[in-house]
Amino acid sequence: MYRERPSTIAHAVVWSSTVATAEEHRVLPDGCLDLLWSGGRLMVAGPDTVAHFASWRPGTPFVGLRLGSGVGPRLLGLPAHELRDQRVPLDALWSGAEARRLAERLADAADPGALLEEVAVARLDDAPPADPVVERVASRLGQGATVGAVAREVGLSARQLHRRSLDAFGYGPKTLARILRLNRALELGRSGTPAADAAYAAGFADQAHLSREVRSLTGVTLMALVA
Repeated sequence: MYRERPSTIAHAVVWSSTVATAEEHRVLPDGCLDLLWSGGRLMVAGPDTVAHFASWRPGTPFVGLRLGSGVGPRLLGLPAHELRDQRVPLDALWSGAEARRLAERLADAADPGALLEEVAVARLDDAPPADPVVERVASRLGQGATVGAVAREVGLSARQLHRRSLDAFGYGPKTLARILRLNRALELGRSGTPAADAAYAAGFADQAHLSREVRSLTGVTLMALVA
């Protein structure tokens, strides 16, 4: 069973999941970094460019903090592109002692998600402030604005926007725009919107364009994802 709630951290979500049977789970790209706690281990899931497959054992609980709009790099202290398409133990990014202490606290916590959130809030208080340009880029691309329009709005050249996006999101603005557009279409499809209407509303040229992008980014059809 999967559950999530908005975090007290802007642009973040606290989630948890426990699977009843062994399965291979398709994790779709979403422009976010995740801090994960499962099986006594703390991991960081970097921003994916395509779907990632995870094998889940029955009864194994997962707790995570999903960080969007450039929050992840501020929390972890390194550019997002260094974690692109990777799953990395937290003790490879933070001091081993700090990661171990957090793992021990999580093992005893009544609400591990709330503890992850509490620790993240404390670290973000000591991190550089949120970059309003990065937040604006994520917001406008998520609304379907073109990369060129966003660059003009925030006063950056194409090269500057690309560099800032690599650091904040793990990939350039064109890739981020593709991923966010895909997720808009999936939300519409899962709400019952017909594929052709979802394609138009999400900003695709047509249904065939949507189908190609879904296959390219996830490896399956839109129907399979919606189902």
